[in-house]
Amino acid sequence: MADASVLTDPLEEEDFGERAPRLRLSRRGIVVLSAFGALVVGAVCWLVFFSSVLDVRSVAVQGLESDRLTADQVREALGGLQDGPLARVDLDEAEHRVAAVPRVAKAEVWRGWPHTLRVKVVERRPVAAVRTEDGKFTQVDATGVSFATEPTAPAGVPVVELALSQQANDALGVIGRPELVRAAVTVAAALPADVAKRAGALQVHSYDDIRLQLGNGVTVRWGSPDRTERKARVLTALLGQKAVNYDVSAPDAPAVSG
Repeated sequence: MADASVLTDPLEEEDFGERAPRLRLSRRGIVVLSAFGALVVGAVCWLVFFSSVLDVRSVAVQGLESDRLTADQVREALGGLQDGPLARVDLDEAEHRVAAVPRVAKAEVWRGWPHTLRVKVVERRPVAAVRTEDGKFTQVDATGVSFATEPTAPAGVPVVELALSQQANDALGVIGRPELVRAAVTVAAALPADVAKRAGALQVHSYDDIRLQLGNGVTVRWGSPDRTERKARVLTALLGQKAVNYDVSAPDAPAVSG
């Protein structure tokens, strides 16, 4: 029986391959194509980085939580960075300028194409107010940064008062007033929110004798700023008992009286 397979002549296959079209560029064509590509790239770069087509036209500010910090203040801090092409804005410098605003704890800046510079801020929140010599109140955040001074103390935060004992006054060369204020701020930052709202003053008699004055004549003897988290938890539990004096200076052996 004859073989039914079709035999293909190798010469015919070779001829077919030779007849397939091939794309070849001359040296001149390569030069022209490269020049065209460079022209396109240059045009795009000029459009993005140097022309006014993609200029910054607005600054969108996020994260504002109070009327003490406004979007206009943030824009003012940016200055000339908000002018010109969006692609050329130095984002690191923009963040640095916004973070330098006293009421800003943290700033993040990014591009919102095609025309918006976006800024997100985290505002500082006061945990205490320190009475100044002229009767005003300097607000201090949980990290100990003083960021605003106003005629009145903000609501819901205790006022730090230095009522130093004679022994503490004699030791000011060792533990100065700034350290004592920082100790009180450390205590204020640890207070539960409901306690902080009730607090009227944080009286500093010495580094180891800090007292919290609540409403209705209630006094909390806190002691030193050490073990603040533990003391805050113990105080929260103790406040369930009606008393005039609460002592958490030794949180493992607290006491109530009155």
